[in-house]
Order: sequence, then C-alpha cells, then structure tokens
Amino acid sequence: YNVMENRDWEKIAMKNKKIIIIVISIILILAISVGIGITIYFNNKPKNKPEDVLQTFASYINDKKYEDMYSLLSSKSKANISEEDFIKRNKNIYEGIEAENFSVDIQSIENENKLAKVTYKNSMDTMSGHVDFTNTVTLELNEEKEYKIDWTSNLIFPKLNTEDKVRVKTIEAKRGSILDRNGEYLATNGVASKIGLVPGKMSDNREEDIAKIAELLNMTSDGINSEFSASYVKADTFVPLKTVGKNEMELKNKLLEIKGIKIIDADERIYPQGVSTSQLVGYIQPINAEELKEKAKDGYTSSSKIGKYGLERAYESTLRAVNGSEIYIEDANGNKKTSIAKQEQKDGQDVKLTIDSKLQQTVYEQFKDDKSAVVVMNPKTGEVLALASCPSFDSNDFSLGMTTADYKNLTENPDNLLYNRYLATYAPGSSFKPIIGAIGLTTGAFSADDDFGRSGTKWQNDSSWGDFYITTLSTYNGPANLKNALIHSDNIYFAKAALKIGGKNLINSLKNIGFGQQIEFPQTISKSSYSNSESFTNETQLANSGYGQGEVLVNPIHMAMMYSAFVNEGNMIMPYLEYKENASSQTAKYYKENAFSKEAANEVRDDLIQVVENPSGTAHSAKIEGKTIAGKTGTAEIKQSKDDTEGTEIGWFNAFNVGESDANSLLIVSMVENVKEKGGSHYLLPKVRAIFAQ
Repeated sequence: YNVMENRDWEKIAMKNKKIIIIVISIILILAISVGIGITIYFNNKPKNKPEDVLQTFASYINDKKYEDMYSLLSSKSKANISEEDFIKRNKNIYEGIEAENFSVDIQSIENENKLAKVTYKNSMDTMSGHVDFTNTVTLELNEEKEYKIDWTSNLIFPKLNTEDKVRVKTIEAKRGSILDRNGEYLATNGVASKIGLVPGKMSDNREEDIAKIAELLNMTSDGINSEFSASYVKADTFVPLKTVGKNEMELKNKLLEIKGIKIIDADERIYPQGVSTSQLVGYIQPINAEELKEKAKDGYTSSSKIGKYGLERAYESTLRAVNGSEIYIEDANGNKKTSIAKQEQKDGQDVKLTIDSKLQQTVYEQFKDDKSAVVVMNPKTGEVLALASCPSFDSNDFSLGMTTADYKNLTENPDNLLYNRYLATYAPGSSFKPIIGAIGLTTGAFSADDDFGRSGTKWQNDSSWGDFYITTLSTYNGPANLKNALIHSDNIYFAKAALKIGGKNLINSLKNIGFGQQIEFPQTISKSSYSNSESFTNETQLANSGYGQGEVLVNPIHMAMMYSAFVNEGNMIMPYLEYKENASSQTAKYYKENAFSKEAANEVRDDLIQVVENPSGTAHSAKIEGKTIAGKTGTAEIKQSKDDTEGTEIGWFNAFNVGESDANSLLIVSMVENVKEKGGSHYLLPKVRAIFAQ
C-alpha cells in the first residue's frame, strides 16, 4: 500500500511540474516587466518641477543674480538672446525701477507632452509703488529631464515686447519755502543760471579761452579740461561748469563774450536774503552715502537733496518734497505704450517764521564785521525776531554749487564762517550781574537796599585768598547797594552777593532757570553752565561767578530768556520760531514761571533803566530820547591762565525797551568777541542803539 501511495505522489508531482514551471516563469516575467517599467518611469521622470523652477527664477531676481537666471532658460530662449543681452536687459529694468520683494504665486499648471504651462500672479514693490499682474509662462522639459523656461520680455511685464523699453519718468515735487513773518522768502525754489561750454563751438584759442573762463568762475583750467574728458562729451554736448545767481548779469555778459559759452536756466534752491540769514536758514545739498543708508527707509534716493544745516535741516521733514514717478512701456517709435505704475509727487510744506527779515538785515549790517552773536526777541510773546551769527557764509554758494577750492577757502577762513555763535556759550562778564541780583533778592540772601560797604577797587574776603583779589574799575559815591552796583557795574558788590547767596543755593537757583538744561529750540542750543564740575570748587570761584567770570558760560538765547523775566514780573519766556497769528502776552508760554520773584524782577528792571538813564550808568550812551531802555553792559576777560596778562575780551550789551505794547516790546542780547582794543562792551552800544532806533 505504502509503495503504491508514493508512486501516486510521484505521478502527481510529474504531472504538475510543468504547471509550476509555467507559473514561476509567469511570475518572473511579470517581475522583470514591472522592474523594466519602473526603470523606464524613473528614467523619464522630470528632475524638477515647473513651479519650483519659476520660484527659483523669482528668487534670483530678488538677489540680482542675473547669470543664474539665464541658466534657467531653455535652449530655444538662449538661441534668441545672448547671456550678455539678457543680463543687461533684466538688470536695467529691475534695478531701474528699484524692484524689491519680487514674488510669484502659482495659480495653475497644465502639462502637455514635454511642456508645462504655468499661470501665476506676479508681485513686486517699485519706486512708483506696488505692482502686481497675472502672467503665463511655458516651461519645456529638455533631454536631461529638466524643466527650463521659455523666456521672452513678456515675462518681465505682460505687454513688454522685445523692441519695447521700460522707462522711468520723475515727476518733480517742490520743496517747501521758508518765509519771514511778513511773507518774505528766506529760502525758496527759484531759477539760477547754469554756465557751460559746447566744445564744438569754441574758438581756435581754446586754452586761452578756458583760462579766461577759469578766472571768471574762480575755477582752474585743469578742472575745466577734466570735465571734457568724460566719455559722454561730444562736439555738441553742453558741458556744465558752474551755476550762478540769475541776477549776476555782469559776470554772465563777460562769459558770453567767449565763444562756446552757453547759459541755460536751472531750477535751484535760492536764498533771497543772502548772507544775512544764512546761519539761521542754512542750506541743502545732495544726500551722502551715510545719510542715504539711514534714510532710505523714508524714501530718499541717491539723487535726493537734503537739509544739511540750519532750519533747512531742522525742518527737513516739513519742507521735504517727495518726487513722484511713473514706470511705463515705450514702443520702438518712442511712444508711450502703457503705464505700469505711477506715484504722485508730494510737495513740501512752507514754514513761516517769527523772523523779521528787515530787522534781521539791520542787525547783520551792524555786526557783520565782528565775530558776534545777536538775539532779538519779543520778551512778552517769545517771538524770535532776529538771530544773527557774524561773520557768515552765503547759503546760495552751497545751493548753486562750489568748487573744492571755494569750500577749502570757506572752511579755512580764520573768521570761522561756518561757526554759529548764537548757539554757542560764552563767559557773560558783567551782563550776568542782573541775574545774580535777582537770585539774591528772590532767595532772601540780601535786600535791594542792603549796603555791602565800601571796598575801593580791590577786595578779598580774607587772607585765605592769598594774593587773589577781586577788582573793579572805579569807585562811586553813595551806598554799595544793588542799584548803584548795577549802574556802576561793581564787580566787588556782586562777588560779595554770590558769597551771601552761597554755592549750594546759587547752583540750585541756576539749575532752576535752565543752567545745565537742554532748551527746546529748532536748532541745538549749547547748555549754559556755572562750573566745569558739579560745584564751585572754592570760595574764589564762587565770588568770580558773581560777576560772570570764573567758569560761568551762557548761551545768548538763554541769556535773552533770563532777561525776559525782568519784563514779565519774574517769568522767563519760552522762545519760538514758527509764526503764530495774534501772538500776545496772553498767549505766551513760559519756560519758567516765577523764575524770580515779582518784586526782585521789577527791582532789577528799574535798576537797569538807570544803567541807561543815569549819566554815570555804563550804558548811558545807548539812551534814546522818547524811549525807555533798560540794559546792562558786560566785558568778560578770557585768559589762558591767571598769569596771562594779555588775553582777550568778550563784550556784551543786553537791553530791552520798557512800557511798550505787546507788539512793540523788544529785547536785544548782543555779544562780540575780541573787543579789548575796541573799547570793551561800549563798542556794542551804538550798534544796539541803532537797532532800537530803526
């Protein structure tokens, strides 16, 4: 039975062997076929996706990688445009319109054979605003199984053809003007004359003519010749040399006698009041790289002009004009085809000042030959009527453009023409005495009638001072009280006054009226100071400070604020420059109310009237019949050391009229350097008198 059983199984096995072989063969064939299919599939699968290629292309635009952009083009596209031309076209357009934040948003993809048609939304920021549009691009699968872009100019902008150009037009905006209180222009937009040469129209005596031109324009022949070496210059090219004022007719007529000279109108910033207001108004110039880095976020470009000095700088954000621009496509015939983006221009706003340009001119004429600073203010309203720093430069020279030699002469001028003196600090000398007197009365350190005793012309507190003495110029009859001390400008009285007040009380009082404080003003005012340290280091320094010597330094604008308290019953006015309608004492703002007590302020005011009215007063020559003037002279000695017997002197005369209406109230603070050989502070009296008398 078992034998029979085994034989049956053998028969079955033999019978099914062929079937098993067939099944296994089929399985192997199927496996091989699948393997071959998979291999064929992966060998034919694209190595990239069309949408990824497009996104990479966009990233290259953002990074300005124009060569990498070209590497993504199809062979057909590369046959139509060289790499050099492609880079040039894309660079000129994208950078010309200042394209940023370039992005694509894929909308749809259609695949057909070896082509992929991608519809996308394009977005970018430009100099003329945001731009977006929908576009379609075809990508072709090449033999290396990579999608490449079929590029044409339409991919930059849909309506841009190969022959078309993308143009950028600047729409000029006007910078705001600066006007005085009466509407007179201090800075505005005007027309100047641009002087230039046309090489092809010059005479045969070229070098001789260039020498004449150089002399007339304060240039060098080498400088003029270098202008002709530029690659753009051709025979009929207008080569600009210098810009001059429109009214410089004599200069222009002399230049026009030379063959080849051409004069054209040019829009420029002009300063009609010239040198008299230049320290105040300042000037504009092209923005530099450092400024552009800081202000690019605010829309400034490399072609922007910006306020560099004075009120042009202080009010830059108000005066600034933002040019508009338009990006458009121009066809091969030079016709505008379509606008891509447009941004309207934004004109700057005007700034109207409290300054009176006629008064400013009067002040400048009086002090123009001196190293000086003058502040004229309405002490009841706070309106600043004139601010002069002399000698000065002319803002028009900066606006019209100056040569390197011109700028060197300006910066190396021994009179330091670019230094603004009304923003600086100086030793006040005796002009500081009214402040000490007011502090003493306010703190109760002494009364106006207190007699400090006669001390002659030389005094020291005690022998601990060694060989140091306080000196004064002359003696006088009567008690050594505040009134007489001011009339006769008694140094010894005010040295004693400072000691009576005490160092701590004096410091607190000075801080209370603005010493060491930054005063709010459109231009940065140097802080007044009472010491180089936080205190008076010894008794002699404190005594010296009582009559404006020691280490006391005062800014002229701050001095005017302090003197205003003698007009306003002890309240210090807050000065301002932007014009306000119907200004009066009722609308005035005070920097410090009750800076001095009412009684102290009125006492000092009455005493300062006597400084002018009394024949013995140091400012008697400033008296004007029919007017009541109160004032104080001051001569500060400037020495390198206590052994310095030469030194220089700074003269002050601060004065205000009394009993005038709000509108006619006037306070003048004036300071002149180097008055030692000019009569000291008395040198200033006729100048200030002339301003009051106008």
